[in-house]
Amino acid sequence: MAKKAILNPDYLFEVSWEVCNKVGGIYTVIATKALHLQGQLGRRHIFIGPDVWMHRAGNPDFLEDPMLYRSWKAQALTEGLRLRVGRWNIPGKPVAILVDYKQFLPQADDILARLWNDFGVDSLTGNWDYKESAVFGVLAGRVVESFYNYNLKGGEHVVAQFHEWQTGAGVLYLKQSGVPVATAFTTHATMMGRCLAGNNLPIYSDITSYDGDEMARRFNVTAIYSLEKKSALNADVFTTVSDITAKECAQFLGRPVDVVTPNGFENSFTPSSDEDYARLHDAARTRLVEVASAMSAEEVPSNALFIGIGGRYEFRNKGIDVFIDSLSKLNCSGYDGRSIQAFIMIPAGHHGPDKELVAKMTGEGNPHYQTQVSHYLMNAEYDTISNTLRAKGLCNALGDKVKVYFIPSYLNGDDGVFNMPYYDLLCGLDLAMFPSYYEPWGYTPLEALAFRVPTLTTSLAGFGLWVETHYKKKHPGITVLKRNDTNYDEVVDGTVARIQELAGLDKTQRKVYRENAREVAQIALWDNQIVYYQEAYSLALSKIKDREDSYKTKKKTMQYFKADVTNPNWRSILVTRHLPEKLSVWRRCPRTCGGAGTRAPRTCSSPLTPKSGTRAATTRWWCWIP
Repeated sequence: MAKKAILNPDYLFEVSWEVCNKVGGIYTVIATKALHLQGQLGRRHIFIGPDVWMHRAGNPDFLEDPMLYRSWKAQALTEGLRLRVGRWNIPGKPVAILVDYKQFLPQADDILARLWNDFGVDSLTGNWDYKESAVFGVLAGRVVESFYNYNLKGGEHVVAQFHEWQTGAGVLYLKQSGVPVATAFTTHATMMGRCLAGNNLPIYSDITSYDGDEMARRFNVTAIYSLEKKSALNADVFTTVSDITAKECAQFLGRPVDVVTPNGFENSFTPSSDEDYARLHDAARTRLVEVASAMSAEEVPSNALFIGIGGRYEFRNKGIDVFIDSLSKLNCSGYDGRSIQAFIMIPAGHHGPDKELVAKMTGEGNPHYQTQVSHYLMNAEYDTISNTLRAKGLCNALGDKVKVYFIPSYLNGDDGVFNMPYYDLLCGLDLAMFPSYYEPWGYTPLEALAFRVPTLTTSLAGFGLWVETHYKKKHPGITVLKRNDTNYDEVVDGTVARIQELAGLDKTQRKVYRENAREVAQIALWDNQIVYYQEAYSLALSKIKDREDSYKTKKKTMQYFKADVTNPNWRSILVTRHLPEKLSVWRRCPRTCGGAGTRAPRTCSSPLTPKSGTRAATTRWWCWIP
C-alpha cells in the first residue's frame, strides 16, 4: 500500500505562555524546534505569546521590529488587538508576536460566559490565573484569525499549535470562528496527573480507577480541568509528549491522543569539538571545586566525584527525595571510595547570595565559615530540601565522604556565587541524577547527555521510556531505573549503585561513558523527532478541507483596510473644544462682524483671505471663542 502523502503547513503558528518568557521546559521545546524549522518555514513560523513585560524595556528575549508586518499590525489595532511584533532572541530569531492581554481582563467574565455557552467550559470557579489564561488564549486565536484574513489569500495550509491548557481557549475560538486554520492542542502534562502526583496518590497502578471530573472537584481545579478537556476534545489533532502521558490523556480527558510527539533537542549550543568540550569541562570543574571548598570549609580532593540534580522544585515528582536518601544511605554505609560532592541545583525563593560565602570566595571573609545553602532562603525553616538534609544527617561534617550543597538560584550566569550558566557548569559534572516519579518527558537528563555527562533517569520519565524503546545497544552512559508506585527502596538502591559505579571508573573508562552519553542524546535530536510533528500537522490539515471551501466563499465578501502609502488621501477635519462656561475665555472676533464680545454666537461672514498656493475658502468665525 502506498504511503499517504504528507501535508506540510505553509504557515505554522505556535502559541505558548513561554514565548519570550522562560518559565519551564516548554520554552526549551519550542525554542529548539524553531531553529530546526528555520530553513523550512523561515518567517512563516510565527510564535504568539503574552506581553508580560508590556511596554517596559529590558525583556532580553524579545527584539521588537516596528517594520515587521506593520500594515497588518495597524489593521489589528483597529480590531482592538494591541500587539508588539519582532523576533524571539534565540538561535534563528523566529518571528514573535506579543499580545497585550491585560486590556481585556475587565471583559474576562464575558469571555468565559461565551466559552460556557459555546463549549461548556467552566466560567465560575477559576481564579485569576485561569481567567488570564482564558483571555490570552482567545486573543491568540483572534491574532491568528486576523493575520489569516489580512495577509493570506485563502489557499495556504495553516496550522496553529497551542501548548498546554493555558492556551486552549484559542483552539475553541478558532473552531467557533470557522477560519480554515488546522488546530493542534498539545498537553505536556495533564492537570490531573500533576494533582495526583503532587498529593502522593498512586498514578500508574490505579489510573483506571480515577474519574477525572470527580477528582477535579476534589482538588478544586474544575475550571482548569474543564478548559484542558474541552480543548483536547475540540482540537483537530490532539498530541502529547510520551506514551506515559498518553495514558493519562485517554483516562482523564476523554480522547486518546492522535499522535505522540516526543520532544526533540537542538545541539547547536553544545560543545562542537573535543577542544571546546575540554575547555568548558575544565572551567566548570575548577568552579565547582572552588564553591565546594568554600561552602564545606574543607579542601576538595582532586579526584572527587561531582554529581548533581537540577530542575523544578517538585520534591517527589523530580526524585529529589530519592537523590537525598541515596546520598544519606551511602554516607551511613561506611563508604570509603572517592569523595562525593553533590549539588542540588533547584531554584527556590531566596534573598540573594550568602554574603559571608561570597566574601570568603574573594579572599576577604572568614576562612573557617561553612554553609550548606549558597543563598539566603525565604522561609528557610519550612524549606523541604534543607530540612530533609538535616534530618538525614547530611550536614557536611569535616571528614564526611559525602558532601551535599543546595544551590537555590537560577544559574543564569549572574547568581552571585557560581556566576556561570547552568549548561556551562553541567560540563563539569561526572554524573547527573534524575530519579523522577512524575516526568511526562524529561529535558534535564537529555540535556545532561548532550553535554557528555553520564546520567540516571527512570522508566516513569517519558525520555527514559523512549531510550529503552529506541536505543537497543548497551549504553553505559545512561541508566534507566525501573520505577513504579511501590518500589521506592529499590530505586534508592539503584541510585546508590550508579554512584558507586561511576566512582569506581578510571580515566579511560570515564571517557567511554562520556562518549556514550553523547551518542544516546543523538536519538532525540530534532532531526529524528520532527517527523512526529509533521505527522500531526498533516493529520490536522486533512481535517479542514470543508472549512477551507466554505471560508473561501465567505472571504470574498469581507473587506479589510490596507493603507496605500503611495497615494495619500487628504481630508479636512474640524476640531472643536468645549469647556464649561466658567472656564471659557472670551476674546474679540478677528473679523468685524459687529458681534464682538457678546455671548450669543453670530456667524461671521468675512471671507478668509487665501494664502499663496492654497485654495480660496470661506470660513465661519464665531464672535466668542472659548
